[in-house]
Amino acid sequence: MGYTNKIIMKYIFKFFAIALISVSINAEYKLGRDYRMIDNPVQVRQDGIVEVTEAFWYGCNHCYNFEPSINAWEARLDNGVRLEKMPITWGGIHQLHAALYYTIESLKLDPSTHSAVFVTIHKEGNFLQNQKAIESFLEKFGVAPEVTTQYMNSFGVRQKVNRSIKYGKQVKVTGVPMMIVDGTYIIESKGSFGDMLKVVDHVVNLQRPNS
Repeated sequence: MGYTNKIIMKYIFKFFAIALISVSINAEYKLGRDYRMIDNPVQVRQDGIVEVTEAFWYGCNHCYNFEPSINAWEARLDNGVRLEKMPITWGGIHQLHAALYYTIESLKLDPSTHSAVFVTIHKEGNFLQNQKAIESFLEKFGVAPEVTTQYMNSFGVRQKVNRSIKYGKQVKVTGVPMMIVDGTYIIESKGSFGDMLKVVDHVVNLQRPNS
């Protein structure tokens, strides 16, 4: 084989190697296996930003363990992706904790308060199972009990809880933590949290041209 032919063959092998790697990467995550489409997608703003929603519950141990991973993931997001957190609202205790989440948000408390709820429940054994317990908890962060009551029963917080109820039913949140991309795709926790977030990255990149 001549020198020129060797060069040509070298580039042909290189081309096919790159092609095979590309196919392998693209085939790494599959629709229906690693993520699924929502039967009744939620309409989102077409603003060039991919909205990623984390469905969670303060009382969920997996959600508690997921916190460091999701926070680290959020910290490295570019301007084209936005993370929203959505507390589940399956039953009474879930809705109470959802109201707590939106109260913390409405009061504009430090984000560490959100993490403190997880610690209180999972490390200190205080399940925050009624409004009185929540009032005592937020009092440690400088919120007077009457202010907590006012916010938790406010129209704004109730509206957000009701919106979560509607959203959760539409996308059929069946477990937590669960990630929803642009109201169209769902990624469930099946393996490690790192693997789950890699699938989220993959789906986010697929969705970018449609956001």
